[in-house]
Amino acid sequence: MKNSLLCLSFMTVAILASAQPYQDRRPAAKDRLFTSEAVEARIVEVEALLSNAKLRWMFRNCFPNTLDTTVHYSEDENGTPRTFVYTGDIHAMWLRDSGAQVWPYLSLMRDDPALRKLLEGVIRCQFSLINIDPYANAFNDGPTGGEWMSDLTDMNPYVHERKWEIDSMCYPVRLAYEYWKISGDASVFDDTWLQAARNIYKTLRTQQRKEGKGPYHFQRRTERQLDTKACDGWGNPVSPVGLIASAFRPSDDATTFEFLVPSNFFAVSSLRKMAEILETVNGEKELAGDSRSLATEVEAALQKYAVYKHPKYGKIYAFEVDGFGNRFLMDDANVPSLLAMAYLGDVSLRDKIYRNTRKFVWSEDNPFFFKGKAGEGIGGPHIGYDMVWPMSIMMKAFTATDDAEIKWCIETLLDTDAGTGFIHESFHKDDASRFTRPWFAWQNTLFGELILDLIDRGKLGILNSIDIQ
Repeated sequence: MKNSLLCLSFMTVAILASAQPYQDRRPAAKDRLFTSEAVEARIVEVEALLSNAKLRWMFRNCFPNTLDTTVHYSEDENGTPRTFVYTGDIHAMWLRDSGAQVWPYLSLMRDDPALRKLLEGVIRCQFSLINIDPYANAFNDGPTGGEWMSDLTDMNPYVHERKWEIDSMCYPVRLAYEYWKISGDASVFDDTWLQAARNIYKTLRTQQRKEGKGPYHFQRRTERQLDTKACDGWGNPVSPVGLIASAFRPSDDATTFEFLVPSNFFAVSSLRKMAEILETVNGEKELAGDSRSLATEVEAALQKYAVYKHPKYGKIYAFEVDGFGNRFLMDDANVPSLLAMAYLGDVSLRDKIYRNTRKFVWSEDNPFFFKGKAGEGIGGPHIGYDMVWPMSIMMKAFTATDDAEIKWCIETLLDTDAGTGFIHESFHKDDASRFTRPWFAWQNTLFGELILDLIDRGKLGILNSIDIQ
C-alpha cells in the first residue's frame, strides 16, 4: 500500500500448492515478537465456536499477525513502554496503520497486563512521533533516513514519508481514547500528549487554509501521478469554507480536491474525543473548547459542501470537494473511506445520506468498483484497474445489516486468500492468485476483528452456515 514498487509486484502461490491444507502459518512460538495470553485464549475460544475449518484456520493465522510479526516493544530506564509497529513488509510505522493494527486487542487488555503495557507503548510512541513532525504519515525507528529523503518537503531522518494525511492525526486519538475508556489509565496523557494535542489542533486549524496555503508542501520525482502534488507542492486551490485540506488520502495517494470528505468526518469525531480528554484529564479547558469549536465548524461545512444530490441515488457524500463547487464522486478502499464512516463511528449507520452513499460506492457508478470472476469490491488508483481490496469487503461486512450480505462478504474473503491463509492488500477481480503484499498486518488483524465483531453481534450462526472448504 505504501511503497508502489513493493505493492505492484504480483505474488504467486505455486509454492503453497503442495502444503498441507490448513497447516498453521503463524511463526514458531520462539520467533513471535510478542505473545499475549489473553489473545491466545481468545483464539482458542473462537476456534471452538467456529465449525468451518477454513474460517478457523484463517482466524488463527490472521488475528495475532500484528503481535506475531510487527510489534517491537522496549522500555526506558524508568520502565516507560515504547512500542514501534511495522506495517508488515515495510519496516516503518504509519500512524494510521499502527493504530488500526492494535485496535482489536484493546478489549482483551483487562485480562493481560503485558498486553496493556504493549498498547500503552504504541500510544506513547505515536504521540512522540507526532511531535517530531505533525505533517508526516510514517516514521523510521530512529534517525535512519530512507528511500524518500530526496522528496521536496521538509524531510528529516526520523521521517520515513512526509505525506500530510488528516487521518494520521485521528487514529492516535481514537486509539488513546478507547484505551483510556477501557483501562481507566490516564497516565498516557502526560506532557508529550499535551504537546501532541497542541500540534494536532494547530495542524488541523492551519490546513483549513484560511490564512493562505500554509507551511506544508510536497513534491516527489516520480512517474506516478498521485505520488506528488500539483501547483509547486501545495495542491489544487481550495476555497476556505471551514473544511480541512488533506494533501494525501489514506492510500498515500494525492488528493485531487484537497478537502477529503471521509477524513474530515474522522477529524470531527477525533477532535471531540481529544477535547473530552483534555478537559477531563488535563484540565485544559481552553484547548478543549477550541477543539470542540473546530469540530463544530468542520461538521457544518461538511453538511453544506460535501453533500451532492445524485440523479440515481439521491443525496450522497462526495469523496472530495474544493469549496468552489467542484466534487469527486468515487470511493477508495482505504480507511477512512466513505464506506467506512459508519464503522469508525463518524456517522450513524441509519444516516440516510450515508445509506445512499453506501449504495453508490458499492456499484459500477463508483469508478473504482471492480467486479469479476473472483470477486467484487472497491479498489483505488494506488494499485489501479481491476484490483479489489479485501479491506472494502470487510468494511461492507462491518456496516451490513443483512445476513445474506454478511455471509457473502465472509465467503468472498475465504475464497480470495489464494490458499495462503492470510488477507492481502488487493487481488485481481478475475484471479485471486494475483495479489499484492503477502504480508500486510493491518488487513490480517482487521479480518480477526471482523470475525470477533460478528460473533459479538450474534452472527455466529451465519459464520457456521458457510460451507466453503
